[in-house]
Amino acid sequence: MSAQNLIDLERYPIHDPVRRQEIVDDIRKSLRQDGCAVVRGFLTPEGVAALCDEADRVAHLGFHNRSRTNAYFTKDDPSLPDDHPVRQFFDRSNAFVAADHFPPDGPLRQVHDAAGFDSFIQDCLEEKDFYRYADPLADVIVNTAGEGNGFPWHFDTNNFTVTLAIQNAESGGEFEYAPNIRKDNENFSEVAKVLAGTSDKVVSLQLEPGDLQLFRGRYSLHRVAPLKGATARHVAIFSYVDTPDMVGAPERVKQLYGRVLPIHLERAGQRRDALID
Repeated sequence: MSAQNLIDLERYPIHDPVRRQEIVDDIRKSLRQDGCAVVRGFLTPEGVAALCDEADRVAHLGFHNRSRTNAYFTKDDPSLPDDHPVRQFFDRSNAFVAADHFPPDGPLRQVHDAAGFDSFIQDCLEEKDFYRYADPLADVIVNTAGEGNGFPWHFDTNNFTVTLAIQNAESGGEFEYAPNIRKDNENFSEVAKVLAGTSDKVVSLQLEPGDLQLFRGRYSLHRVAPLKGATARHVAIFSYVDTPDMVGAPERVKQLYGRVLPIHLERAGQRRDALID
């Protein structure tokens, strides 16, 4: 199937900068308001079926990772009180199907390579430096998770994420977030309320298969609610960075996908910043 059959281009003419401007303006408004925007029904019903079928066929190739993590992906700090958010650790488990399992003529790649897709995302996010992730294992992947797996509360280490809902679990799996909870400071007291389930700041969002989501998770605490049932939740993740030709650090790639390629070793350390990956 071509992108014309997969994406609802009548409703979302991403290939036409003029016709799509009203859509872009609405998405920018949502992102500025609370860091989250959802493009409902971005895929056609045929597109949803095609991507779901592809994800089901390769789900068994996902690399499973289990860990205990806090909201900040940092180590425990015994100098802090026991109930401090930095010291609250939760089980995290999921599987990532690496990008090289999706062929160029497959439906997921057809969406990613659709005329205007990258520029549409860039316009919505208002990012000046914007490049596709050059990592052959991670430029577009699928996260698959079932009952007993999950994403606990966390902040993202990157400025934004672009995801596409493909298939929901039988129940659960709502996207929950506390908008801009640490925009001005760490706001540990309110983070603690979210972790304890007592905050009134949390927004619950039910994404449906075919919905495209743009989210700025650097400042908004968020999670995927626990999943239930035998049906797996599939979500595609499109990766963009602010530096051309960037790939993942070997250690991080091995952690996420269980393997590295020569390009990861060749480009190790070639990053714009000196931050720990």
